[in-house]
Amino acid sequence: MAIQPSTGAILALASYPTFDPNVLTTFDGPQFNKIDQQLLRDPGQPLLNRAIQETYPPGSSFKIVTSSAALSTGKVASPGTLVPAPPTLLLPNGNHLINDAGEICGDGHPPLIQAFWQSCNTAFGSLGIRLTAPVLRSYSSQFGMNRPLSIPLPVVPSVLPEVSGWKDPSLTAFSAIGQFNDAVSPLQEAMFSAAIANHGTLMHPYLVQQVVGPGLSVIQRAQPGTLSQAVSPTVAGYVESMMYEVTHNAAGTAYATAGPQATGGITIDGKTGTAQNGINNGNLNDAVFTCFVPGANGQPSPIAVGVIVHGGGFGADAAAPIAVQVIKAYLGAHS
Repeated sequence: MAIQPSTGAILALASYPTFDPNVLTTFDGPQFNKIDQQLLRDPGQPLLNRAIQETYPPGSSFKIVTSSAALSTGKVASPGTLVPAPPTLLLPNGNHLINDAGEICGDGHPPLIQAFWQSCNTAFGSLGIRLTAPVLRSYSSQFGMNRPLSIPLPVVPSVLPEVSGWKDPSLTAFSAIGQFNDAVSPLQEAMFSAAIANHGTLMHPYLVQQVVGPGLSVIQRAQPGTLSQAVSPTVAGYVESMMYEVTHNAAGTAYATAGPQATGGITIDGKTGTAQNGINNGNLNDAVFTCFVPGANGQPSPIAVGVIVHGGGFGADAAAPIAVQVIKAYLGAHS
């Protein structure tokens, strides 16, 4: 999914497995029904538009929201503020939260920006507990979650639900790292980055630019509108600086696949996610990547992208390269 951050215009939308709509253009009724039934019975569900009609756990890409909430509420003053990031975070209910593969985050008290580009779960789990579930949900709503959307096709809401389990702060720690019951669409992933790219203002996404009638008269034209002020321009700038490090710091999670050497010099700011999907039959985690191209010379950001590969494994390995190719194709076509 690709969005123009300054307007909300959807630049590209793709779902896979897909189908060829031309096979349904037949005037032969029985043939049409036969093809339709074949598509409906296909176990790959090619008729399901996964970009807007399916949701997945966001994994660490949700740390954009958690960081935004922490910086906006003053729980963290700036990206340079030190945050606790122990190897193992003891949760209030007695369980533990660890970093991926038991990774150590700096000296255990890294600056927020390092915890972000290194994607330290214990740092953000701790932040989630400090923020509390209602605050975290409020900021997720500012980024477009927990609300119905139409582009004008109906969009399945991305959610951070209100549940009784929120009385346990331990569960909020998992929500803060994009797990527990967080669920987002690829559209929502693009919206995370679009809000940051547009200096904190999230535009309402739309797919149809205009409707043209007989004689090429314009019956209806899209009017860009603001969906929410997700964060202040200052906080958006802070988060942008952290997303930059994800792809430009040699130790950042997406440096190898979305850094300058992978993009041919295109600057991409992003956040990876590797989300446990609850499938225990040997399938891989869901791979997630959200990113944008910063505007140059005072111009607005040209594109924000969200990619989710169900069962793709690591976000940096499976999702980030797809986002890079989408950005290259778009910028190449508009250069």
